[in-house]
Amino acid sequence: MTEVSIWLAFLAGVISFLSPCIFPLVPAYLAQLTGTNISNNEIEADRKLILSRSIGFIIGFTSIFLLLGASSTFIGQAFLGNRQLFEQIGGIIIAVFGLQMMGIISIRMLMSEKKLSVKPRKSSSFANSVLLGFLFGTGWSPCIGLVLSSILFLASKSETMWSGMFMLLVYSIGLGIPFLLVALLWSRSLDRIRRLNKWLPTIQKVSGGIMVILGILLFTGKFAVISAYLARIAQSLPFTI
Repeated sequence: MTEVSIWLAFLAGVISFLSPCIFPLVPAYLAQLTGTNISNNEIEADRKLILSRSIGFIIGFTSIFLLLGASSTFIGQAFLGNRQLFEQIGGIIIAVFGLQMMGIISIRMLMSEKKLSVKPRKSSSFANSVLLGFLFGTGWSPCIGLVLSSILFLASKSETMWSGMFMLLVYSIGLGIPFLLVALLWSRSLDRIRRLNKWLPTIQKVSGGIMVILGILLFTGKFAVISAYLARIAQSLPFTI
């Protein structure tokens, strides 16, 4: 696992938050987490309540992502003997995911939503917010699933289970920090969220392009070369990132 992989994981988390399946629904998530309603374009909840329930939600989806990271690393170790072939197949899959996000191709199977049938009641309890986050992580929507699957593949390349889990922890931080910031800063002004909605399709297409490039680099074996080169540059700097 390199610094490049870590930054990719964090960026993937931010991209997942900005996906059309997540960002526009933040007010609904906050209302669900706090057990309140949206009235006069505001969420009827105290900011302390919004903060604590948002943290519970983040803890919930982070826990399931860590489990996914551990399992993906275990599977990757099983294919260690065919690492080059495994990377080429993964590169093709990631590139296909990127083309899907860009709207160049449309594979219905990739857009099928996977989720549990059990839904938590609308409640302001902390435990329920953790449960909601857990269910969110278990049944991610299609557009976050494409990005998450790519990060899971990168995690499968990790040498140890802990490094794979750490990569998914970084991904969860990238997803959780923007959610927390929106919850705290914009919970009283939902119009600001809606103003950014028009940029979401562009963000999704750019993100898809990045995934296509990543897939090509993995397929050709250039990703490891570039990561090693950037790592040497980082070590030569008088400071570390």
